Amino acid sequence: MRKPLIFWGLLVVALVALPPLAAKLGQPFYIDLVRRIMILAIAAVSLNLILGYGGLVSFGHAAYLGVGAYAVGILGFYGISNGWVHLLVAVAVSALVAAAIGAVSIRTSGIYFIMITLAFTQMLYYLGISLAEFGGDDGMRLKAKSQFAGLVDLRDPVQFYYLALGVMLLFVYLTYRIVNSRFGMVLQASKSNEARSRAIGFSPYPYRLAAFVIAGAMCGVAGALYANHTNYITPGLMSWHQSGELMFMVILGGMATAAGPVLGTFALLLIEEVLKGWTQYWQVVLGPLLVLSVIFFKRGLAGLLQ
Repeated sequence: MRKPLIFWGLLVVALVALPPLAAKLGQPFYIDLVRRIMILAIAAVSLNLILGYGGLVSFGHAAYLGVGAYAVGILGFYGISNGWVHLLVAVAVSALVAAAIGAVSIRTSGIYFIMITLAFTQMLYYLGISLAEFGGDDGMRLKAKSQFAGLVDLRDPVQFYYLALGVMLLFVYLTYRIVNSRFGMVLQASKSNEARSRAIGFSPYPYRLAAFVIAGAMCGVAGALYANHTNYITPGLMSWHQSGELMFMVILGGMATAAGPVLGTFALLLIEEVLKGWTQYWQVVLGPLLVLSVIFFKRGLAGLLQ
């Protein structure tokens, strides 16, 4: 218990200290880079709820990232810039889409579950391509960042950075409380032994569906923040390879751990950034490194904290 607390304490101190340090060194690039990592870590934390604790190998989780981003982009397109409205719509629509996908896919298991979630994601991806009014395959530019009535100005990189940090820590804590509640215990028991869960009177379906919807809503928040970060939304956010990248972040960091998704996201994206600056063939180097990490860190990077 002591090591995880030390880890979180050091991580929070380092992330809080980064903006003034970057400003002092004249390197604002690192503020944008780490902010992007933290936003994607939010999406990875939401996936960990159903993948790590629920045993649901969803290959379509990026759908909610795209839905949340498009919710902000489309509202902005029609002149609605209120940030609270953006967040409310992003969460509501992502949760609704997750409920529709989950209601069908959770009735299956194994490869069938994977293929159904993948199929739904590709449907949304092609829907995004077909929306010519909102840029189609080329995507759409965000007309104005979400506005929160003087509470936080997303046009200020530092204020936006601390908002992303706060949301990431909030969602890590929220996930921790969920999985350690009676609801979370049933969810984990269903993953461990579904037949036994049914035998003692717990039907896994409603618990898994609820977790699926919660994870989708959380990822929708990440999508809303990501749209404000990039100022640009494309259907590629909902593609299957984006879902695969989120899944690898969770696996690399350590499934069913609080720190795993955060560690995995930071490790993957920082290594990717270093390799991009070193060679144009960075993917050839990254692939073997990821394979070796999975082989030698079977419990993920979070296993090092145990």
